[in-house]
Amino acid sequence: MTAVTDLITPELASQLDRLDLLARLLVEGFLTGLHRSPYHGFSAEFAEYRHYQPGEPATGIDWRVFARSDRAYQKVYAEETNLRCTLLMDCSASMRFTGDEKTRPTKLAYGRVLAACLAYLLLHQNDAVGLVAFDEEPLIRVPARSVRRQLFQVLAGLRNAPEGTGTRLGPVLHDVAERIPRRGLVVLVSDLMDDVDEVVSGLKHFRHRGHEILVFQVLDPQELTLDYPGEVEFTALENPDDRLRTEPAHVREGYQDRLATWRHELRRACRSQMVDLVELTTDRPVGQALGAYLMKRGRLN
Repeated sequence: MTAVTDLITPELASQLDRLDLLARLLVEGFLTGLHRSPYHGFSAEFAEYRHYQPGEPATGIDWRVFARSDRAYQKVYAEETNLRCTLLMDCSASMRFTGDEKTRPTKLAYGRVLAACLAYLLLHQNDAVGLVAFDEEPLIRVPARSVRRQLFQVLAGLRNAPEGTGTRLGPVLHDVAERIPRRGLVVLVSDLMDDVDEVVSGLKHFRHRGHEILVFQVLDPQELTLDYPGEVEFTALENPDDRLRTEPAHVREGYQDRLATWRHELRRACRSQMVDLVELTTDRPVGQALGAYLMKRGRLN
């Protein structure tokens, strides 16, 4: 059964000034259902000690050693591998869509909360995390680090990233791929509303440079169904002058066929490049995405 705290409601998603508390609420609520603690990587097998660094969580300190030596040492477990992850957050205008603002957040709000949860989870597993927020070009960059205060840097980037305009996924992905100095995990949060060849070209660039890629495609349920009653005027978010008034029932079948073809091409292209594609809708619990991340993280150990 889905827990209430695993859902991203419009009210929760609007609390950008409290992303740290929101991420903690959602992540720790999700983790209570797991049998293995994420704070020990994916194994409880002890490996060694290291000096405790100020700002790190105190949960891993061996207090018996501290009592004997008056020095703080952190327990390190076998599978703490210092993964470096870069979160790519799509802030383009199409991400501002929601089919029902009373019950569902926009795709952008959902994506911001999801990225905040992933940052929280990464840092509590002693991984390094960075952020690039973008629309037609990178808007905010936060280099990947694993220090405790990094969470606040990433969350500040998510809060402060402006709501963007158009989409140019291919050029942005190529630009970011050239700037990440070390191999790691790249997590893209986007609706992928762009030409499939452009998207895949950018993803291939990451693969060429040795990165693992996890893509969360975030869509609104009504983008899939076009379930609107009566006559509706549609406005292109990335070009407000582009408008269309029509009866959705008259175009629904053709729309869904073209959408299905587009999604099939994305899935096939991602499989061919060994890119993990996770399809999400904004009415789904965040735990679905966190579970996909944990599976990917486990395969990298």
